[in-house]
Parts: sequence; structure tokens; C-alpha cells
Amino acid sequence: MKLRVATYNIHKGISVFGNRSRIHEMKQAIHAMEADIVFLQEVQGRHDLHAIRHAAHWPQQGQHEFLAGESHYCAYGMNAVYDHGHHGNALLSKFPIIDFRNQDISDHAYEQRGILHCILHAGDVHVHCYVVHFGLFAGGRKRQAKALIDAVSASAPIDAPVIIAGDFNDWGDELSDALRVSLGVMGVFDEHVPLGEAGGIWHEGIARVKQNRPARTYPSMLPLLRLDRIYLRGIKPESAQVLHGAFWARLSDHAPIISTVEII
Repeated sequence: MKLRVATYNIHKGISVFGNRSRIHEMKQAIHAMEADIVFLQEVQGRHDLHAIRHAAHWPQQGQHEFLAGESHYCAYGMNAVYDHGHHGNALLSKFPIIDFRNQDISDHAYEQRGILHCILHAGDVHVHCYVVHFGLFAGGRKRQAKALIDAVSASAPIDAPVIIAGDFNDWGDELSDALRVSLGVMGVFDEHVPLGEAGGIWHEGIARVKQNRPARTYPSMLPLLRLDRIYLRGIKPESAQVLHGAFWARLSDHAPIISTVEII
């Protein structure tokens, strides 16, 4: 089964400088991706002040429900809560979401972070999806990566397809090796190479994989930093690209990644 998978930090549906609501344009852009599964970060579940300021352009429901529309199921993991609202991670899926759970992995009081685990019924398989948004400090990210490894190990059967995606804030690519070794995942920008070819490493179910660095996704106008990721297990990437440029820079400070994959 082939799928289109995307990950996108939507900057709470507000333009980078905070003066315009972009959520309606963002909905059109996300649906134009024609993705089966969309991993979203910085999703505004509620924001009373933005609802007043942008009254003509602010949806009455949570952004996850608004973006899902009639074409996708959705799940939302509330991470940051304040007097006038809350935000967190979300998953949009064309497949039924049969279960979901949000896990708090905040490393300190000033950055509320979480892992949203959703189980999808895709055809005759259950796909385990983990939406993540890690913190800004290296030590905290390492602890959050350990929490992710523990969560996946405890909740996803070893033979189940797994997709982990989101904003890792890991511009130095310090976490990928630990995730590969501990969970057996690969990145969507890693290259398949034939058995016997130099430069590859063994990867169960795919023969050999050449580990490449993740793509640059931030800032969206001219990406320089490698912040966003899609990792797979039991799923083979066929293609992947970063969507960036003037159009995407109007919507968010992050550029989305979209990948065509196949469950193996």
C-alpha cells in the first residue's frame, strides 16, 4: 500500500510576524498536498485573543478540526495551556483513527512538549503514528528522544508499520543515530543501495540503506536549518521533498516535508 505522508509546523495559523491569520490559506495548501496522513505541530486548539483580533478569518472550531474538514479524521494532543487558549500537536488522516494518546514530555516549565500517538486502520494493517515537537535545548531534546524511544518500544509491536514525524529542532542532527539504532527507523531522505555496495548499512526489510542528512526546512523562504523529520519503520520511502519558497513563507516559518511511501 502506497501513502503520501507530510509533516508541517503551522506556526499556529498566523503569519510569521503575527499580524495576519493564514489558517484558511493553510487549509487549502494542506489539502492540495493530497496527503493521506499529515503530522502537524503548533496547532491552535483554542485562542480567544486571536479569535477576537481575526474575527472574520478565525475558525470557530479548533484548528485541527478546521484543517481536517470533511476529508480527514483528526486527533489533537494539547501540550501548552494558558488563560486564553491552548496549542499542541495534531494528526490528520484519511484512515480511521482507532485510538490515540498524548504523552507530556516537557523538559521544563517554559516549553510544553508532547508526543501524540495515533493508531490508524489503513486497509488491513494498523499504522502507528507519532507526532512530536521537541524543545530548543540540546539536553532536553536528548531526554525527549529517550522518551520517544521508550514510548515507541512500549506501544508499537515490532512488526507494525511506524511513522514518526514532526519538528525535532535538531539542527545538528544529533538524534538520528540513536533513533535508528534503538528503533530501527530510517529517514525519508535516506537512500536505498543494493546489497554489496559500499557506504550502506544493514536495515531490516530493506537490504541496505545509505544514511543521508535530513533536509533543510527552516526558515521556509530559504531553508538553512534541518529541523523537521519523517522517520519510518516497516515502510519504504519512494520520494520526498521540501515545499519552500514565497508561497510557503507566507503561511509559516517552517517548510513542510511530503513523502510518498510504501508499507512493506
